[in-house]
Amino acid sequence: MAGALDRTFEVLASVPLVLEYEAVLTRPEHLEASGLTAPQVNEVLDALVKVSIPVPLRFLWRPRLKDPADEMVLATAVNGAADWLVSFNLRHLADAAREFGIRVARPCDARREIRRHEKK
Repeated sequence: MAGALDRTFEVLASVPLVLEYEAVLTRPEHLEASGLTAPQVNEVLDALVKVSIPVPLRFLWRPRLKDPADEMVLATAVNGAADWLVSFNLRHLADAAREFGIRVARPCDARREIRRHEKK
């Protein structure tokens, strides 16, 4: 999740979101695909947390999405007043994010938009 293009790029994180990242990224099939060990994944997540803006989840709008595991992504974006939600999972997140006025994009599209803005 990122801030508006006229602000510095910001990453938002909540405790449930980081725990979900850890659970998914340390699955055996994901460790094998990434070539990382579970401790290495945790080092990456620790680094991500260090540069993230912590978002306390004050209000929950559950259930809004078909996959309950996606709810914390939306809740973090909404509670963090995100301008963008950047994800490969647009199919599940896009409509709900737009209901809250949050722009959604795949990582490659968001980066392209940022680069376009930087050139102005």
